[in-house]
Amino acid sequence: MKPAQKKQLTGLFYAVCGGVLFAAGVNLFITPLDLYNGGFMGIAQLIRTLLTSVFHLSFGQTDIAGIVYFLINLPLLYLAWQKMGKGFFARTVFTVIVQTAALTLIPIPERSIIDDRLTSCIIGGLIAGFGSGLVLRGGSSGGGQDILGLYFTKKFRNFSVGKMSNIINIFVYGVCLLMFDLEIVIYSLIYGVIYAMACDRIHIQNINMSVMIFTKKLGISKAIMEETGRGVTNWDGAGAYTNETSYILFVMISKYEVNQIRRIVQNIDPNAFMIFTEGCSVEGNFEKRL
Repeated sequence: MKPAQKKQLTGLFYAVCGGVLFAAGVNLFITPLDLYNGGFMGIAQLIRTLLTSVFHLSFGQTDIAGIVYFLINLPLLYLAWQKMGKGFFARTVFTVIVQTAALTLIPIPERSIIDDRLTSCIIGGLIAGFGSGLVLRGGSSGGGQDILGLYFTKKFRNFSVGKMSNIINIFVYGVCLLMFDLEIVIYSLIYGVIYAMACDRIHIQNINMSVMIFTKKLGISKAIMEETGRGVTNWDGAGAYTNETSYILFVMISKYEVNQIRRIVQNIDPNAFMIFTEGCSVEGNFEKRL
């Protein structure tokens, strides 16, 4: 199997697993407690509540929040088509369909699997955030705030999908504060923060890393530039104990590219010494590959 095909299949696998995990976190832990998801899913839940409670429409045992979520994603899918590329658009449509099906088909129990509200918020946030992070890690998105988050992350430094989720959550939970008890809003907010943190940790393409490589062999810089397209800075150095000449290489990457860098370096010099520093703030010409 070619690397491109393997990457595509891995992305689809992440999309299916991530979409199902997100739906499971929401349906099994959050919805039974009458709590609200953040982001566009939270907006869909508010619309569902408006239709059922205010307009007294009945949809049986089916939770239509997933269907509403799909409908409000349509203008954002157009943004994905125009600004993020046709490949990303196709993967996002597939993921949104998977999430919609999972949110509709996974039954909502009368009581949460875990009775304690705080524990349920934390576990639900971790599962749903892990699922959304998997989707993003596979080069897709679950629609909604994921599309906006990726778009603004490319445009602005130090931005992330998790930060976009928190911004939209301010609006969602502000509406919840007007409609529901303060307790519901507080627990929903706890869930939303845990969700955003888990999503950002799994979405490793968004995490910047600097790499310093110490080697005595030539050719590593060229291999890194050819295989990753990243720029490399070289210095000449010398070991303080041996006084032998060595080469010092510096490159900025995303955490997603760590294994690729390791493979490139070890194929040329198995004895190379590497230092990986996570969470660097970058100014200047650095391409974010989300």
